[in-house]
Amino acid sequence: MSSEFITLFMFGTMMVLLFTGQRVFGVIGFVGSAAALWLWGQGSFEMPFNASFQVLNWYPLITVPFFVFMGYMLSESGIATGLYRMFHVWFGPVRGGLALGTIGLMVLIAALNGLSVAGMAIGATIALPQLLRHGYDKVMVTGVIQAGSSLGILIPPSVVLVLFAMIARQPVLDLWLAGVGPGLLMAVVFGIYVYIRCLVQPDIGPALPAEERAQITRAEKYRLLRQGLLPLAIFFIMMGLFMSGTTSLVESSAVGALLATLAAWWGGNLNRKVFEDSTRNTLGISCMFMWIILGALCFSSVYDGLGAVKAVKTLLIDTWEFSPWTVLSLMLLSFIVMGMFLDDTAMLVIVAPLYIPLVKSLGFNPIWFGILYTITCQIAYITPPFGYNLFLMRAMAPPEVTLVDIYRSIIPFFFLMVLSLIIIMIFPQIALWLPEFYKGQ
Repeated sequence: MSSEFITLFMFGTMMVLLFTGQRVFGVIGFVGSAAALWLWGQGSFEMPFNASFQVLNWYPLITVPFFVFMGYMLSESGIATGLYRMFHVWFGPVRGGLALGTIGLMVLIAALNGLSVAGMAIGATIALPQLLRHGYDKVMVTGVIQAGSSLGILIPPSVVLVLFAMIARQPVLDLWLAGVGPGLLMAVVFGIYVYIRCLVQPDIGPALPAEERAQITRAEKYRLLRQGLLPLAIFFIMMGLFMSGTTSLVESSAVGALLATLAAWWGGNLNRKVFEDSTRNTLGISCMFMWIILGALCFSSVYDGLGAVKAVKTLLIDTWEFSPWTVLSLMLLSFIVMGMFLDDTAMLVIVAPLYIPLVKSLGFNPIWFGILYTITCQIAYITPPFGYNLFLMRAMAPPEVTLVDIYRSIIPFFFLMVLSLIIIMIFPQIALWLPEFYKGQ
């Protein structure tokens, strides 16, 4: 039986089952187990069994619930509201300043949560009503929040990069460090666009009125600054302990969760409801990740064991004579197309068995590819017709923001993200210099 036929069978069966509405992890695990049974007989049942032990023995996976809990605790306890107030006050006098402050807020939320959902929720429920009240163009600011929230899966501690590290068998720290440069680059590109546009069209991003600025005392500004810097201090303490070698990755994540809980208590916002909601959300997301990784490892162990990846490489490079860069571009394009219908984790586990070994065999750096994959996920999040962030925004936005407004809002940010992706493809060191620098210490 040819490798091409096995590839078509496994991936085709997977897509058919997914379109029937079945759970992603169940579909992937079932296809992998069924293919192994069909090809190798009853003894192949050991392959999914061994995959489950791989998941349970992967120590860094413990970081996922800690980081997710930290983000939800900061969000549910209202600390994020103080963050926005800080940006509101300090950036308000600048034309388009509240939108720039919102981008800054998204970056900080990303550094504290590792998911895009929290940034979207905070941006849509806290920032968006304030921006609309101060006369900002609803189309522009809706795009700012959608694009800004997508940074959550790129800036460390990104949970998506933890998942990629598990499946690609790469160091989590290298991927996190690699995400810093591209994440900040995209935030700066967004900020430059907003600033220039507000200079050209002052009516879409007015500065905070003088009478409102006069009501804000210097003491209040510095009080809000101290309050807003608290989450940032948590992040630097957590990452500093890890980078210095004082704590392991798992221990650092536990420190972050503990500090977030103490910060909520110190601010008088820690109660039973906040703790219970944070714990429930953390449990749901952590279980989802564990089951998805389990299914992905089961599928990839079968597909890898067949040597099908080598056959696909031969087909693309030798038979069709595609260049390695053409193959890479087609991979990234497929992520964008799939992302219109699937979330980031589903995309990764579906194609990881084929793409990651192929990337290595083509001579590309898997850490760099992980960053490119994450950016294409960000692009897919805001790409119609079924972009993940589009419908999250529709569910959370005020009634005056229509679905047409949401679709229009992402057009400039789509091209800005594509531009950022091209820059990082041309200059891989934007992503790789920090991991290399850290290893050289």
